Amino acid sequence: MLASLIPLIRNDYWIFRVFEYPRLQKLLLNIVLIIVMVCTVNFPYTLFDSAVMLGLGINLIYLCYLVMPFTFLGKKQLTASTKPAGNNNITVLIANVYQYNKRADKYRKLISKCDPDVILMVETDRWWEKQMSSIEANYPYQIKMPLDNTYGMLLYSRLELVNGAVNFLVEDDIPSIETNVKLKSGQLVKLYCLHPKPPVPQENPRSTERDKEILLVAEKAKNSDLPVLVMGDLNDVAWSYTTELFCKISSLLDPRRGRGFYNSFNAKYFFLRFPLDHIFCSSDFSLTTINRMDHCDSDHFPMCVNLQYDPSARPKNEELDVTVEDKELAREKINAEV
Repeated sequence: MLASLIPLIRNDYWIFRVFEYPRLQKLLLNIVLIIVMVCTVNFPYTLFDSAVMLGLGINLIYLCYLVMPFTFLGKKQLTASTKPAGNNNITVLIANVYQYNKRADKYRKLISKCDPDVILMVETDRWWEKQMSSIEANYPYQIKMPLDNTYGMLLYSRLELVNGAVNFLVEDDIPSIETNVKLKSGQLVKLYCLHPKPPVPQENPRSTERDKEILLVAEKAKNSDLPVLVMGDLNDVAWSYTTELFCKISSLLDPRRGRGFYNSFNAKYFFLRFPLDHIFCSSDFSLTTINRMDHCDSDHFPMCVNLQYDPSARPKNEELDVTVEDKELAREKINAEV
């Protein structure tokens, strides 16, 4: 019950933020505890037993309410594409490779299988850049920032990249990528690629820098005159208040909503998995497919998503409502000292 209440405290310190991650795990453990109590506690219940059972019951309802939008029972934010694939389609592959993983061959096979138009690989150093050189003939447009600090980024595209740049929005050693992607139809799409630090003791004890970077991109996306895609390992779960605030400020949509969790981390632990690798899009897209791919010896599963630029889908898509309080909170986080 405390694990459900602690995230309601809007504090950037990691101990408050980390409890946002295991929402489904909390729900399953809550159900187990209720079953154990029903099977082992003698009736009539004492006042303490009754209070615990009532608390667990309320907590179960609350967690179901939180989980619902990311199940098939929730409403889809992004409508499914009803048009045949054409020149306005774009397939993107997001892969956190785990820098110390040496199975680059598996990623080359994955790329052949997914046949994406755009590939974002994060946690990539010079070794990974060299290992992926064989795909460059098929992906002639590239923006590369290999780093040894586990925050390197490699972006490959067979669609033309226009006005691409590597930015350091918040921290001097944490890059992000901003570029325009030209679809086969000639339509330009603004693409942002992110991989901020997570709020964990060994990386950063606060979420301040991560939240600031995510919300800075939200403002950029909102002010863009082009259709927008944002993708990457955000080191934040799809249901956190920061990610929800990002969606509200940017007016971008999450294709997971109404379809499933698509937990992408941790690939090595079945019970401790969370949706950390994301793609968000503006409301002038529709969704063709979204798939979590087999992991390639990394601690992340790659995500492969096919979207169609389709302005006619805009009335069917549903943006989250943004309030004055949301805008004030976003501004406060963007202006926070780091």
